[in-house]
Amino acid sequence: MAVLLVRWLINALALLALPYLLPAIHVDSLGAALVAALVLGFINSLIRPLFVLLTLPVTFLTLGLFIFVVNGLMFWFATAFVPGFRVDGFWWAVLGAAIYALICWAVGSVIFGKKH
Repeated sequence: MAVLLVRWLINALALLALPYLLPAIHVDSLGAALVAALVLGFINSLIRPLFVLLTLPVTFLTLGLFIFVVNGLMFWFATAFVPGFRVDGFWWAVLGAAIYALICWAVGSVIFGKKH
């Protein structure tokens, strides 16, 4: 349970870092980042697998690059549910989702190592 809470905090802090890296992503507060990280977690665990399955032919034809579009859509979709978390456009959401994933992966691998 502690690992889950630490990962949630890492995700929220990664969201707080994004506005410093990308000017079109806005996170108003730590509370908004915590809620956005939770919503992104739910979207990525419930909606994203179905969406990936439905878009599998396009993903196959683009040699996997369409996954970036799917990730951007899920990232952008989360902004509809979280006040204080905004993205100014779709392509900013794609770039934001990629950088968000890289930050979460890098910090998580430093904290947890290879065991998780």
